[in-house]
Amino acid sequence: MDNNPISPKRYLFYVTLSYSYSVLRPIEVELKQRGYQVAWFIPKGAEAEKYIGADDTLFQQVKQVKQYQADAVLAPGNYIPDFFPGIKVQVFHGFDSGKKNKFNIRGFFDLYCTQGPNISKAFNAINDGTCVVKETGWSKLDPLFSEHPDKQKYRAEQPVIFYAPTFSPKLTSTYALFPQIKALINEKDWHWLIKLHPKATEQEVAMFKALATDNVQFVETSNIIPLLQAADVLLSDTSSILAEFALQQKPVVSFANRRPEPWLINFTDADELQQKLTYAFQNDAAVISAIKAHCDNIHPHQDGHSSARVIAAVDELIDSGIGHLKRKPLNLIRRLKMRKKLKYYRWN
Repeated sequence: MDNNPISPKRYLFYVTLSYSYSVLRPIEVELKQRGYQVAWFIPKGAEAEKYIGADDTLFQQVKQVKQYQADAVLAPGNYIPDFFPGIKVQVFHGFDSGKKNKFNIRGFFDLYCTQGPNISKAFNAINDGTCVVKETGWSKLDPLFSEHPDKQKYRAEQPVIFYAPTFSPKLTSTYALFPQIKALINEKDWHWLIKLHPKATEQEVAMFKALATDNVQFVETSNIIPLLQAADVLLSDTSSILAEFALQQKPVVSFANRRPEPWLINFTDADELQQKLTYAFQNDAAVISAIKAHCDNIHPHQDGHSSARVIAAVDELIDSGIGHLKRKPLNLIRRLKMRKKLKYYRWN
């Protein structure tokens, strides 16, 4: 591998789940425009594997990663192989949705590219000197601020509801709301877009696939931007997708949200679903005002250039090095688990 200092920087994306594509593709576009090299590491059998593009450079063996010698490795998840070459960067897979352990410096990343003031403040408060926290905005949302060409595939003459529940058994609404959703599909002239989480169970997938009619689209995709743009209202539970949708100044309905706030139309009685959706379609001014205030706190960067800011932050740390950072904790158990998962048992 050419180590000439004027060679283009090499970026590696570490991915296991398909939602990572929507976070990393906008960064990939920016990198390629600059002439940088881009490759993907996806473990064999990972859920994301089937969505990789034919033109993508895909690694599935650690020896390939070692030969590539990336300058930086980016991951939307909470963990990353410490034995991969390059600085380690977390770009996040969602907003703070009130789930446990959302803000946690685990000792695997050199750089956290945060989305907005709330998460920047939270990570700066717990920064132990082992990493850099840089507010860049969230790359996933760059395409949200310009119309996606696939948006019209999901539009309809009727009001459009996008149902996107989380996967956590304690937080998901799939079973609690299924009877009500099934009834509303038959009773109301509404159009439904249903996209389950990649970790949804086979039973959940079968349940909702069986609802397919002319006014129901069950969608399996790694890119939800056109769904967010096409829908008039989002229905979910405790998921960061609520905030993603709200950035469009459109109402969100949440079932038994773990941390209900004024910008959410939250309810805990499943029988109130029709009432809450009907109210959401009214676009109440007070609700929209609360949404705007919330969005200013979580993601004020609405220029569509967050990916460029991420790259600038990463390049700055590549160029400066990480010698000024404190030594990271050993995290022996997690590191051993990662080595076992990728069948790599060397310590370097």
